[in-house]
Amino acid sequence: MHTALPAFALAALLATGTAAFAQAQPPSGYTGPSSVPLTTVQQLLAAGRDDQPARLQGRLVSHDGGDRYTFADDTGRITAEIDAKDFPPGQAIGAEQRVELHGEFEKGRRTTKFEVDRIVVLP
Repeated sequence: MHTALPAFALAALLATGTAAFAQAQPPSGYTGPSSVPLTTVQQLLAAGRDDQPARLQGRLVSHDGGDRYTFADDTGRITAEIDAKDFPPGQAIGAEQRVELHGEFEKGRRTTKFEVDRIVVLP
């Protein structure tokens, strides 16, 4: 005897399988070496140019509301602008977790910040 699945059950089964497959895939994007130099907060604040690509290693020490965070390394602190999509999926980042930020230094007349494109969690 042949029994057909109701359409809603088949749709739910397919959706569940698709979601499980998507979660099992490794993150996409380039993971090799970068020609963008690793720098410090102090170096950026002292000599950084507007829209300069950079990488910073340190910690996100506070969430300051919206997409603004305070990033700190051993040389200083800077405001980091981070969209929710730029955080690693499925990974919580606490104030003690070391991270590497990839992005651009934004230098205005009155404010400076680091606009983050990607966050890498460091061991």
